[in-house]
Amino acid sequence: MSQQDRILAHLQAGKKLTRLDSWSELGILECPARISELRSKGWPIQTRMKEVVNRYGETVRVAEWSL
Repeated sequence: MSQQDRILAHLQAGKKLTRLDSWSELGILECPARISELRSKGWPIQTRMKEVVNRYGETVRVAEWSL
């Protein structure tokens, strides 16, 4: 199964995905590149920016993808 296939299966199951989740759950480090490739193939992947707290207690924004 390719990285694109793993991402699609995850999103088609109704789950959301962030870059950190893609590494820990799917073993994909360059998820934004794979998302871009999927979009160029016509997949309607949505992006939402969400705030999370990093390990230093700082609030940062990360992209969260969904179908």
